[in-house]
Amino acid sequence: MTDKKSLRPATQLVHGGTTRSQFSETSEALFLTQGFVYPSAEAAEARFNGDDPGYVYSRYANPTVAMFEERMALLEGAEAAKATASGMAAVTAALLADIEAGDHVVASRALFGSCLYIVSQLLPRFGVTSTLVDGSNLDEWRAAVTPKTKALFLESPANPTMELVDIAAVAEIGRSVGARLVVDNVFATPIFQKPLELGAHTVVYSATKHIDGQGRCLGGVVLSSAEWVEEKLLPFVKHTGPALSPFNAWVLLKSLETLELRVRRQAETAAKLAEIIGSHAAVARVLYPGHPDHPQAELARRQMSGGGTMIAIDMKGGKDAAFRLANALQIVSLSNNLGDAKSLITHPATTTHQNVAEEVRRELGITEGMLRFSVGLEDPEDLAEDVAQALDAAL
Repeated sequence: MTDKKSLRPATQLVHGGTTRSQFSETSEALFLTQGFVYPSAEAAEARFNGDDPGYVYSRYANPTVAMFEERMALLEGAEAAKATASGMAAVTAALLADIEAGDHVVASRALFGSCLYIVSQLLPRFGVTSTLVDGSNLDEWRAAVTPKTKALFLESPANPTMELVDIAAVAEIGRSVGARLVVDNVFATPIFQKPLELGAHTVVYSATKHIDGQGRCLGGVVLSSAEWVEEKLLPFVKHTGPALSPFNAWVLLKSLETLELRVRRQAETAAKLAEIIGSHAAVARVLYPGHPDHPQAELARRQMSGGGTMIAIDMKGGKDAAFRLANALQIVSLSNNLGDAKSLITHPATTTHQNVAEEVRRELGITEGMLRFSVGLEDPEDLAEDVAQALDAAL
């Protein structure tokens, strides 16, 4: 019999984790239920004390959610996974599940606004100190870790600047003090980057993005070792309640079937558009991990198997030029979401990173002229024509 873990990603994305009911359905079953019934009081006791591995309550576990978790674990190459109600629930759980007052967290400064809030504002309220570093500077990581450092956290590529972090090197720095590395892998997707293979301890995703990929539902997932998930993460999720809806899990399961097809097509188009955008007179610079002009192009080739679906555009004319470009687009929609089948663009300084102090935005490289472009599944020629006319309008 074929070992499920030996199957290639495209097969895992269609079949991984599937559990059929007594009706032998083709599509994964949707168990839209809060609770479960037991044949006897003795059976209920056995479920609750762990002698019977069945389900007891959908806040703890649910058959449809479990299928999504198993499929994600197989795709990522992780021992275990736990789904959550959103990407930020996944980030919060991955960090809070294993830290306590007196611990220390080091994080890359280039983070999504909500992630930055968790690290710099929420954790200190509970007696957990934090240090933000230039993620691309390994000396800053080394200088920041202490014997009290319990976790390191980073995004690579970072939102929205496309800054990369050397995951393997940071993982090694964490191991030197016994700290675990948590990687937000949303921009790279599990198709183009495998943080666990690079030494990370835990990977988190907002499944809302590429994993759903069609703008329908929220979701998140945390992946790590079976021991850590069982001993640290599950008790936290069980008792704090960021459970993924079974319906959303079912939607995400169906989306996974086409994940590889979607993101590979999107990445091919993104690479072509990055060339067009980078050569236009209105553009100061384009940042795309698959572009040879990316400041960390060598690192991108080393730890990513593709450039991804996201492009950062820095306009010469600042905010006014960025707004002219965004407003002139006819196919690309203005939205703060990403990873969608529809191409989307947003102005981070006034949307996703609006609440980040201006001086911090400057430090991160989020200029007033920066736009974050999520490339979709439209015809590449139609997108190229739309982007070209909008760039002309921005001059």
